[in-house]
Amino acid sequence: MGRRDDRNVQLVTQARRPMSEDIAYRQRRYLIMMAFRAACFGLTILLFINHLGWVAAIPAVFAIIVPYVAVVFANGGREPDNVRGFMEYRSNLPERRVPPSQTGSGSGQQGFSDPSAHT
Repeated sequence: MGRRDDRNVQLVTQARRPMSEDIAYRQRRYLIMMAFRAACFGLTILLFINHLGWVAAIPAVFAIIVPYVAVVFANGGREPDNVRGFMEYRSNLPERRVPPSQTGSGSGQQGFSDPSAHT
C-alpha cells in the first residue's frame, strides 16, 4: 500500500451538507418566517378592530419587514466553507528552526558591523 498525497483532505465534520438538505433547510426557515408574518398580520387586524390603532402598528411593522428578511435569508446561499472549530488536516509541518550557531555558515558574518550605526 502506497502513501496517498492528497492536498485537500477534509474531515467528515467539515463536509458540506448535500444541496437537497440545504434547500430544505432554507425552505423551512422561510415558511416559519412567513407563518410569523401571517400571525403578525392577523394580530394587527384584531387590534385595529378593537380600536387599538397605535398598538396595532407594532405587529404591522413586523408584517411589513419580515418578508424582506425572509427572502434575503432564503436566497443567501449555502453555509460558509470555513467552519469554526474544525480545520483541514495539514500533514506538512513547519520547518524546524535551527539556531545560527549550528548551521556552520555563520563564520563569515561575525565580524560585520554597520558603519551607519557608529554616529
